[in-house]
Amino acid sequence: MNFLEKLLDGVAVEWKTLGKVATLRRGRVMSKGYLVDNAGSYPVFSSQTVNNGVIGKINTFDFDGEFISWTTDGANAGTVFYRSGKFSITNVCGLIRINDKSNLNYKFLFYWLTIEAQRHVYSGMGNPKLMSHQVEKIPIPIPCPDNPEKSLAIQAEIVRILDTFTALTAELTAELTDRKKQYNYYRDRLLTFEKGEVEWKPLGDVSLKSYSGGTPTAGTSEYYDGGTIPWLRTQEVKFSDIEKTEVKITPSALKNSAVKWIPENCVIVAISGATAGRSAINKIPLTTNQHCCCLEIDPEKALYRYVFHWVSLNYENLKGLGQGARGDLNSGIIKGFEIAIPYARDPQKSLEEQARIVAILDKFDTLTTSIREGLPREIALRQKQYEHYRDLLLTFPKPEEVETHLNSMEKSHG
Repeated sequence: MNFLEKLLDGVAVEWKTLGKVATLRRGRVMSKGYLVDNAGSYPVFSSQTVNNGVIGKINTFDFDGEFISWTTDGANAGTVFYRSGKFSITNVCGLIRINDKSNLNYKFLFYWLTIEAQRHVYSGMGNPKLMSHQVEKIPIPIPCPDNPEKSLAIQAEIVRILDTFTALTAELTAELTDRKKQYNYYRDRLLTFEKGEVEWKPLGDVSLKSYSGGTPTAGTSEYYDGGTIPWLRTQEVKFSDIEKTEVKITPSALKNSAVKWIPENCVIVAISGATAGRSAINKIPLTTNQHCCCLEIDPEKALYRYVFHWVSLNYENLKGLGQGARGDLNSGIIKGFEIAIPYARDPQKSLEEQARIVAILDKFDTLTTSIREGLPREIALRQKQYEHYRDLLLTFPKPEEVETHLNSMEKSHG
């Protein structure tokens, strides 16, 4: 705050609604067929957040220059993006163009809206929305309004600092992407064997036991309220170690349902629908729903982490064995799925070779997935740091009417 006070150097801050300083408009409807028929080099942005919102490229463009877009409705309503160059947007996006005499920096406005826009999202027919008539009411701080040159200099300095944090996060994200590619490369190389180097065995042959689970009756408070027993659902099986679960159940649920304890360090494979074939390792004893197959690996035949890396590598092959309309697997399919065991006739040499492979792959796995040691942790810390300084740098003194408006917005949105 001392930095912001020095930056402002006692100058006034004027608040104007966005509708007074910018022009807003919506995108247009573009079907998948339209995108295919008009394929080109100019990006089309929509409501998704992956790939910066790009859903395709066409041979024309609707906008050219600097703009801010936002998602108007759906799960990502209120998400804002800085856009530049030649592009188009779909009808679930809005576009903000700053008026020529408003003395606003696009990036400054973008960073401000990353804080403020979500506060104005409302529910329309059960669907989150942020339409133009609400965006127009968002209050915008303009420092030093009587001196445009100084105003823009203040905004530019704030943007410079926040851009630095954004760049650091982007570098880490790019590093994570590269390391994931590297991990996949080495996993493919290390788990690809020439004929005669390995013996193929069903997963059931290298397992001591397999487990499934169950779902305590939903809505029964005695099964869930105050629960302390970890209960795993398939949506939490994500090719990683599991150290906690989102839901916990009670001893009563364990006693009165098909749920059972699963020992730690099992290879867990999801067997149902969209999650079928995904794998994980439980680092704690836990229970699961009926859509998980848990293999307790025989330590004299295979290392559980070797099995995990193998099953992860063969995700698509395993998933392809699914049956029925949903592509479900079952314990029989999973236990019958074959794994390559090196030097199978020499158990000690086999385990040593498995350990060598696991040591290499675990380093990449930790780097790319660990929220305690790896790049995901660093990215999360950088994001927190960015948000902390963003909030400090954009905390301007608010006149009473702006405070009243913001408070009423918070109350109306719960």
